[in-house]
Amino acid sequence: MRGQTRAAHACLAGLAVAFWATGALAHDFWIEPSTFRPGPGTAVAVGLRVGENFIGDPVPRTASLIDRFFVRQAGEEQAVGGADNIDPAGFLRADGRATALIGYTGGGSYIELPAERFTAYLRQYGLDGIVAERERLGESRQPGRECFYRYAKSLLAGTTADPAVTRPQGFTYEIVPDADPTVAGAGPVRGHVLFLGQPVAGAVVTAHLQGQPAVRLATHSDAQGAFSLPLPQPGVWLIRSVHMVRAGMLAHWLHHRDWESHWASLTFNWPGVRP
Repeated sequence: MRGQTRAAHACLAGLAVAFWATGALAHDFWIEPSTFRPGPGTAVAVGLRVGENFIGDPVPRTASLIDRFFVRQAGEEQAVGGADNIDPAGFLRADGRATALIGYTGGGSYIELPAERFTAYLRQYGLDGIVAERERLGESRQPGRECFYRYAKSLLAGTTADPAVTRPQGFTYEIVPDADPTVAGAGPVRGHVLFLGQPVAGAVVTAHLQGQPAVRLATHSDAQGAFSLPLPQPGVWLIRSVHMVRAGMLAHWLHHRDWESHWASLTFNWPGVRP
């Protein structure tokens, strides 16, 4: 909850920029390292990106918006270092022996959209349940006011798989693969989506192939939060999902926001189906 509290203050501080930044702030957010398959001892630049269809713009490091920014490798977790207002947002030295996990949590940015644009945005990201709730409560003609949070992961392939990448990292919302997707698999890439550690049913989960924006797969998580994506070809993939909940009464009255959205992403280089 420490990260949520810190991000809530950042959300309030972001009110002044809400109106000119609404276009960029609501897009997908992911980690894009300089290489997804570093050798032992390789220096890796860790870029943050925001955009759509796996086409993004650089996001410079902003310490005030970061809750956690780390790499977990060789059984240890270390902070990803970097300088503010710089892209790439961080640098690390890859161990290379087993798959490494880079994690980022942060956000707390506020946006407000006119009613029609908010509804279109909800439908674009498969948040039809929120559209229905706004209709039921007579809010469809009201502007959408939300604070959003970002939870990104990226996997760096090593010489061996690491089962640690299949474990939850304690993010508020996260995508957890069932098996290490940096090694050749026997079928679809499978995983779970979790909110506050609990499975989310009916979440829209999409996959995008780097360099081919027309390649897009989408599915819904089942009652146990599980999803399956039959990726059609090897390459660098982005899997993402968005979960939105109504803001608490205190946030509504004090900070004038009605919704909180949580954006999860996972990037990795998938070598394809095992022959």
